[in-house]
Amino acid sequence: MRAVTLQTDGSPDANPYRLPRDVLPERYDIVIEPDIDEARFVGRVVISATVQAPVDSVMLNAADLDCSDATLQQNGSAVAAEVTYHPETERMTLRRSDGRRLEPGDLRISCSFAGELNDQLRGFYRSTFVDEDGEAHTIATTQFESTSARRAFPCFDEPDFKAVFGVTMIVPADLMAVSCGEVVSSEIVADGRRRDTFADTMQMSTYLMAFIVGDLEATEPIDVDGVPLRIVHVRGKSALTDFGLEAGAFALAWLVDYYGVPYPGTKVDLIAVPDFAFGAMENMGAITFRETLLLADTQKATTAELLRIVDVVAHELAHMWFGNLVTMDWWNGIWLKEAFATFMQVATTDAFRPEWKRWDEFSIERGAAFDVDALSTTRPIEYEVVSPADAEGMYDVLTYEKGAAVVRMLEQYLGRDRFAAGVQHYLERHSYANTTTTDLWDALETSSGEPVRSVMDGWIFTGGYPIVSVEPLPSGLTLSQHRFVYSDSPRGADDSAPTTWSVPVMVRARLADGRTVTERLLLSDASRGVDLGGPVEWAVLNAGGHGYYRVRYSPELLAAVARQALEVLEPIERYGLVDDTYAAVVAGDASAAEFIGLVTDLGSETDLHVWQRMIGGLKGLHAIAEPDGRAALAVLIRDLATTALGVLGFEPQPGEPDLDRELRGVLFEAAGGRGRDELVRTRARAIFEHATGGSDAVEPNPSAAATTAVEPNLAAAAVQVVAAAGDETDYERMLELYRSADTPQSELRYLQSLLLFEDAALFKRTLELFAAEVRTQNAPYLLGAAMTHLDHGPMAWAFVRDRWDELTDRFPQNSISRMAGGIRGLRTRELAGEVDAFFAEHEVPQGALTLAQHIEKMWVNVRLREREGARIGRDPAAPAS
Repeated sequence: MRAVTLQTDGSPDANPYRLPRDVLPERYDIVIEPDIDEARFVGRVVISATVQAPVDSVMLNAADLDCSDATLQQNGSAVAAEVTYHPETERMTLRRSDGRRLEPGDLRISCSFAGELNDQLRGFYRSTFVDEDGEAHTIATTQFESTSARRAFPCFDEPDFKAVFGVTMIVPADLMAVSCGEVVSSEIVADGRRRDTFADTMQMSTYLMAFIVGDLEATEPIDVDGVPLRIVHVRGKSALTDFGLEAGAFALAWLVDYYGVPYPGTKVDLIAVPDFAFGAMENMGAITFRETLLLADTQKATTAELLRIVDVVAHELAHMWFGNLVTMDWWNGIWLKEAFATFMQVATTDAFRPEWKRWDEFSIERGAAFDVDALSTTRPIEYEVVSPADAEGMYDVLTYEKGAAVVRMLEQYLGRDRFAAGVQHYLERHSYANTTTTDLWDALETSSGEPVRSVMDGWIFTGGYPIVSVEPLPSGLTLSQHRFVYSDSPRGADDSAPTTWSVPVMVRARLADGRTVTERLLLSDASRGVDLGGPVEWAVLNAGGHGYYRVRYSPELLAAVARQALEVLEPIERYGLVDDTYAAVVAGDASAAEFIGLVTDLGSETDLHVWQRMIGGLKGLHAIAEPDGRAALAVLIRDLATTALGVLGFEPQPGEPDLDRELRGVLFEAAGGRGRDELVRTRARAIFEHATGGSDAVEPNPSAAATTAVEPNLAAAAVQVVAAAGDETDYERMLELYRSADTPQSELRYLQSLLLFEDAALFKRTLELFAAEVRTQNAPYLLGAAMTHLDHGPMAWAFVRDRWDELTDRFPQNSISRMAGGIRGLRTRELAGEVDAFFAEHEVPQGALTLAQHIEKMWVNVRLREREGARIGRDPAAPAS
């Protein structure tokens, strides 16, 4: 279906995809019967509603359904209804067959329906798995957000049409059924199937409903202050549930305490689904996840993999309040739930494992938002949504990461206690209702007494962000701001975007007399002076690292702060210094040599996150360099990484911090991958053979005592290094390990390693594998990553281009724009022109704006290569100090 493109005034009546407000649902009673073997389902829905004013018809949402036996009942009299479909807008109209109008008052809408259990990972769909005995199984599960409940049953499928849901499922007696409420009755019916009736839900939106049925099993529930919490999974994976249960129990209790509002449901099921298009989905009380984001063996999973599980579990549980209890009134306000859930996931994970320094890690995610938001094709956080395709396009880094970043900035500006009090006020006032952004600002203004709306509206309703420049004054500093963009003359720049924001600025400075001072201020004008009481020796803007803006220091201030960065800056502040410098290189405001000089000066760094940004920047420059420059950067990466490894130690130590173990893996991969260090590559192979029980397995460190398992972070890094230097034998080994993996994380790790092989024939095999064998939840993302391969990116692009129709038919529609994101890795003008021409003829309706951002960033990278590529390795490093 081609999306209709039009502008509206934002009201439902002006939007052909919106339903009228003359009939309001109050309750759904749904009976649904999935036939997994035939990939079909049938059912009947009875909707109790209220007619607001006399109307000729009732309009509901329905898509990919055959509806029949429809009736409309008022005053105890049921009349057959005529059904008219509107496929383009995914709606259907019901009219009384006797031609009479519906009068104000109660209305009972009944309809039978039938549909296909599809393979597109939306609506009511099928998912498959193979058990420990090699037997294939299929389960039926749902994904309704944003607008796919209408693919499972006729309904009023918009977030402000809240209602209570009563669900009955009729399923094979040997299968397990799960929905949003707990099972209140279960009986065997005449044909041998089982009828499960579930408790009523709270009043909620249709996109939060869920049905899951299959060969599943559940853990024993954990009691979390009276709320039973369990994990549901395919048979045979109970050994992988302990960590997810620990994370879920902690997150639920912590969130209840933070919000100050009881959990709004009656139970929590965390459900691992083999095929899932998103990361997870906050269905009320029946939260669905990708297996990699819920099930894990803590003896084999890396720190990053475990952190991601805690993050996602916390994110979805945070939605039980922000999104489920209180819901945005339309999809333009999706940030109200997604940005806040992202903020809460970081806060929860930080409380769960403070030693993981989760807010420092968030700097990396905020950087992804910075990258998109520096484009002329960016958008505001809150953005007009007309069609279902528009709604699907809102699930991006601007909604999640930028939204969470500005929420974190606001929290730090107001203070944690005042912010949390405003959140509680918001939830209590709007429970079971729908809201807009202004409702949140009103609550926060009430709790804090601060002008939240005037500060925040510029961040929410306009795209982009500022860079704050700093110059010294005799008695302090001058601050000025303007919009940061990657191009001097961006294509299609939004002239309405502001040149100034209300920027909460935190300053820390050392004065010439030796005093260290701090200043908290709101920079609302284009420039202003800051009196600090004397001349400044060094200064840090964005102290604490929580502001959503970049910083540009004058040359003398930059030299001073860089010279003492390891002594006077917190790790999150050093991260910001490195990230801002690399962004300046991309924008053409600094040279690659300046970035390389800064990284060289920080060679004694010990923080994981700062190292991740330094190595990421060096790899980015390595990708655009000419052969001589690549060789020079490979030596630099090798020398920096091996030196840091020597300080940290090549061998894990008992009781060392988790982040040191993760850092060891990062440095090891950098040294053996782009650094091509032969000693590291030899060591990696020994670790790999030991970890996987290969025929050549030897103890990776002969001087160490024999161990039963390799430390997971080092084992994962060894896989990457072996693949990067691997031959056909190694490829076959990785492929077999992928196919026989015993944990979701190992399966994905070995699958991703196939992207690292340098041999062109092996890389082509990988592309074919992704297109034909790999689960469609993963394949689009892997094909996108393939386009960023250092040598074979053009081959991957040609593969996607030539198989476009086949791939877009097979893959979930919401994943196509993400697959196309790989074009950012194509850095020659010739290829970029070809990409431009291709997408001028091939639309991506559910990600049109995202695609435009990918194309613009591709051209930014082309210009970066043309500007800096030949200079890398020839220009001497230019240290800031």
